[in-house]
Amino acid sequence: MGAMPTAERLSIMLGLLALMLSTIPRYLAGGHDNRLTMIMLALLAVAAVTVVHWRMLEASERRRLPVLLKRFGISLLAGLGLMGAWHALMTDWISWQLFIAHATTAGLLLHVLWLWWRPSETG
Repeated sequence: MGAMPTAERLSIMLGLLALMLSTIPRYLAGGHDNRLTMIMLALLAVAAVTVVHWRMLEASERRRLPVLLKRFGISLLAGLGLMGAWHALMTDWISWQLFIAHATTAGLLLHVLWLWWRPSETG
């Protein structure tokens, strides 16, 4: 109990929101209404927790967030390239909706691994 919120956690939550948003076109195109409803409810819940987390962040942690979001952006681009290469070499053409969802998932995983492997400097 009492763990202080960190900028890393917030960047991961923002990445999770991006991931959930990237799955919406896939569910719309496939007619998966139940899954769409569930992802929208989860999106709202994670968004609410993210806002609370942001409000609890100290000023020093908020100043670290732009660097982490830049890392996340780089990770998303890397995920796009990685999934593009994977699908070009290993699969037949898939829908752009599925490709975007896979690329965002790979980007978020790369971001989390980057944070774990080389944590941002504190202070």
